[in-house]
Amino acid sequence: MARKESITIDMILDTAFKMVKSEGIESVTARKVAAAAGCSTQPIFRVYKNMEELQKAVYDKAIVYFLEYYKAFEKKSTVPFTNLGLAYIAFAREEKNYFRLLFVNGIEGGKSMYELLNGDDGNVVKEINLARTMGCANPGHMFMKMWIFIHGAACMSLSGDFDLTDEETASLLEKSYESFSRE
Repeated sequence: MARKESITIDMILDTAFKMVKSEGIESVTARKVAAAAGCSTQPIFRVYKNMEELQKAVYDKAIVYFLEYYKAFEKKSTVPFTNLGLAYIAFAREEKNYFRLLFVNGIEGGKSMYELLNGDDGNVVKEINLARTMGCANPGHMFMKMWIFIHGAACMSLSGDFDLTDEETASLLEKSYESFSRE
């Protein structure tokens, strides 16, 4: 009779994912994952050919996590790019290591920031279309202007240099959109 596997691929992935949350992707080494999962390194290399493959699986899980986070994020504004910006900045503030993995450091062969944000639901495309509907002459260009501001604010929150409330941030995003619309 074959021996039952006690350490599954899901257990290894979940362990590595939790490690990234608290310590960053740099913490995902074979020895550290094995210690956290309570096993030797053998089960890890039974299901992943190398640590890059495990890190890619963690990255993919972080993408799903971010998209679910965005989907569940309360949408309060009717101004294009504001809700997306608020969610992105909040994600950076609340999930620093997942944010770094997805939007700052990335991984080799990972997705572009645009691909990550847009997701399967077309999050960015919806915002661009909303801007077009509201009379924006060049919504793609508007997205780029807004995104430079939004990404900067999110990165500032990583270091604690962005301390505005959500209400202040929403107001700032809305005013930025209005200001950029006049250019």
